[in-house]
Amino acid sequence: MNATDPQVQPIPEHLHTVTPRLLVKGAADAIEFYRAAFGAHEIGERFVLPGGAIVHAQVRVGDSIVMLSDDPGDEDSPARSPVDLGGSVSAIMATHWENVDQVWDRAVKAGAEVIYPLEDQFYGERSGRLRDPFGQQWMLSERTEELSDEEIASRIAERAVKG
Repeated sequence: MNATDPQVQPIPEHLHTVTPRLLVKGAADAIEFYRAAFGAHEIGERFVLPGGAIVHAQVRVGDSIVMLSDDPGDEDSPARSPVDLGGSVSAIMATHWENVDQVWDRAVKAGAEVIYPLEDQFYGERSGRLRDPFGQQWMLSERTEELSDEEIASRIAERAVKG
């Protein structure tokens, strides 16, 4: 409960402790892309400036919330979109799916660029990485094997030997 008002929950019911907020050029278009690529559903109201820039919007992707804001395009801004940073990102959206191949195909058809192809990985997941049209990177994965830390370490050692 909140110290100033014991009736107010300090963490909104629909959020987790960590919720990503993506800064993009064209947040409205990004929301549509996330609908097409990941089956996202917009929740709540958009907060929009008089000029149309989205200050805050939320989409639900699976059981998680992703917040979005338009990049203000200000060089003095403490946060910038990947487009304004020459394509660099400091965070990758790591996602897990029940049918990763289906989601992967849908995202690529919607306009995502393949960074690393979708493949079976030594750590027991089928995964790959995409870049969305707004510069954000998404790792799509599906667990395919239950492995112990020792099994993963053994596979890493085998890979090192094969070089």
